[in-house]
Amino acid sequence: MASQPSTALEVFPNPQADIDYTIRMSIPEFTCLCPKTGQPDFATLDLEYVPDKRCVELKSLKLYIWSFRDRGAFHEAVTNEIVDALASATDPRFMRLTARFNVRGGIYTTVVAERRQAGWQPRQPVVLP
Repeated sequence: MASQPSTALEVFPNPQADIDYTIRMSIPEFTCLCPKTGQPDFATLDLEYVPDKRCVELKSLKLYIWSFRDRGAFHEAVTNEIVDALASATDPRFMRLTARFNVRGGIYTTVVAERRQAGWQPRQPVVLP
């Protein structure tokens, strides 16, 4: 059992690299520190991505997210840092990270960051009657 956070993201080969499909994860226990006050900030992270050759391994993702617990970070910066690290590790066709931070001073903050491979286009949605 892991007892320490880690900044290492592990990946594994995409078992269906020949097709587009979406992986969605909800991470409801993200915490970091406000860089101004040192108080904790809490957020739910919603990760969506269309993998190419690699997928992120969940235990390493959990330990990576844990590594932010004692770090000061602005919401915008931490959201982009996380999506950059995940995109670097997996090189997905498309990735979106939505960070929904809990209320602080009467304000809810949501930050959405996306990355995509050059030239990748999503399939048209299927509309059923």
